[in-house]
Amino acid sequence: MVRRVIHIDQEKCNGCGICANACHEGAIGIVDGKAQLLRDDYCDGLGDCLPTCPTGAITFVEREAAAYDEEAVKAHMERRKQEQAAGHGSVSHTEPAKEAVAFTGCPGSRARQISHEETDAAQNEAPAAPLHLQSQLTNWPVQIKLAPVRAPYFNKARLLIAADCTAYAYANFHQEFLKGKVALIGCPKLDDVDYSEKLTEIIQNNDIQSVTIVRMEVPCCGGLQHAAMTALQNSGKFIPWQVVTISVDGKILDQAF
Repeated sequence: MVRRVIHIDQEKCNGCGICANACHEGAIGIVDGKAQLLRDDYCDGLGDCLPTCPTGAITFVEREAAAYDEEAVKAHMERRKQEQAAGHGSVSHTEPAKEAVAFTGCPGSRARQISHEETDAAQNEAPAAPLHLQSQLTNWPVQIKLAPVRAPYFNKARLLIAADCTAYAYANFHQEFLKGKVALIGCPKLDDVDYSEKLTEIIQNNDIQSVTIVRMEVPCCGGLQHAAMTALQNSGKFIPWQVVTISVDGKILDQAF
């Protein structure tokens, strides 16, 4: 039958996983870092996922598709509920190959344990007295949602737009990234807001000297990077910028200018 179902533009998708969480039928999963419609009969065509997509990658199309199957959806969601209750970070389905996906939620939510190797020198050294480091935070509030559009500290500021988790993952965050900068932090997966509008106002209404975006490697952090880049473009200003990507085990993976 020909009916309305969603279509996901793989080039626009940043793999943030917000649409997968918004879909009450579990019709969307993350496959190789991109959102995909898992099965036609899971999609009810109502489009709860559309307004949540930060990049506009999701649209409706009219095409030949299997009819929406409410019973299949119920069975699918019950399996997911049981797997999550059992504490499994990955999903192994026995349904058709079209649903072969390692993890149906946002990859950034996948549970993982991190271990850090100590060097031989560090293992042999005697315990040292605790080192008390000075915080490099110079502004408050730091949450993007709470920050004022105009504040004295934005004058000639070097702006740091960072994902919440980066300061926990990267040990030297204060010295390497925060020192000498004005910080704004957020998490696009948790905050139900379009950061780009607020960031555009801040950049437009203040003399910002540079912008550094520090994000985690997980796909949902792409929403923060996208918002910051959109704000830079919409501000109409030419401002030096860079993007730094941190791995979940605390390493710098990439720096783009």
